[in-house]
Amino acid sequence: MRNRVVLFLLHTLSWLLLSSDTCHGVESDIRCLETLKHQLQDPNNYLDSWAFDNKTEGFICKFNGIECWHPDESKVLYISLVNMGLQGQFPSGLKNCSSMTGLNLSNNDLSGSLPENIDEFIPLVVKLDLSSNKFSGNLTATLGNITYLNVLNLQHNQFSGEIPWQFERLGRLTTFNVADNPLSGQIPTFTNKSFGAEDFANTVIQGYSKDPILKKTKRAAAVDAL
Repeated sequence: MRNRVVLFLLHTLSWLLLSSDTCHGVESDIRCLETLKHQLQDPNNYLDSWAFDNKTEGFICKFNGIECWHPDESKVLYISLVNMGLQGQFPSGLKNCSSMTGLNLSNNDLSGSLPENIDEFIPLVVKLDLSSNKFSGNLTATLGNITYLNVLNLQHNQFSGEIPWQFERLGRLTTFNVADNPLSGQIPTFTNKSFGAEDFANTVIQGYSKDPILKKTKRAAAVDAL
């Protein structure tokens, strides 16, 4: 009998802890979007529909530009705020959307440099599109720590300096575009990845041509040397 009571208490405690973690996660994502709305200037009022007085399960999943993991659970999967005329800097509040895997802020009027610790804000992101904004400064080396990235589009901004060598860590990249930025220096060595000249167009980066940019394996390089 005593063992059954202990087992029941353990199950109850586990359930309470799990519920607490889930609630904390949901509150974190809600706070993420509240902060995002506060940090971005929205002259066209696209985000006015983001009302936080509704506390029903999954209410943020109905917000314009928000996709959740499940429609009845307020856990953000993807944020797509494209061509809205949004202004401001890269929003630090995104760090509270801890389960987000996609972020598209393209075709807005965002500016400033990217956070040095951007990898702590969006560690699980697979697709990051910041193209057609006014972001400036050096490319943040810690982007190379977001190793799940498949798509990284930074085209048509005002980034300067060199592409950090840390980008070589992005082994899952299938799309990479830094065209239309005043970038210089060398192209990082992307292992077994092909990127065309259009991905580096209108820069002063050395080493791109009309042929795809592909790192050769040591064996292939040795064969060429024969």
